[in-house]
Amino acid sequence: MNAQYSAGTEPSDVTKQQLINDFKVVVADAEALLKATAGQGGEAVAAARAKAEASLDEAKAKMADAQAALRVRTKAAARATDEYVHTHPWQSIAAAAGAGLVIGLLIGRR
Repeated sequence: MNAQYSAGTEPSDVTKQQLINDFKVVVADAEALLKATAGQGGEAVAAARAKAEASLDEAKAKMADAQAALRVRTKAAARATDEYVHTHPWQSIAAAAGAGLVIGLLIGRR
């Protein structure tokens, strides 16, 4: 198995998930703003609303694609890790024990 799979997920995956969550908040706020200004009149306001709605729809679609890709990568990493642990059980036990020892030492120093 590759070393990249045994190490777990990349730090950038956490950043991507955080970005997805933050972007969902921004989209929800923008939707609320659009709903709040729905009663406003004027041609310029209507054009701005239409453009904003189109941008939001496009952003939602891109975010859904990013979420799906992240989900696929996470499942692949989990599958690879499971396969590695089943193929190399003693190495996995030793790695887990080593990590536990290091964490225990770090916590004990406080």
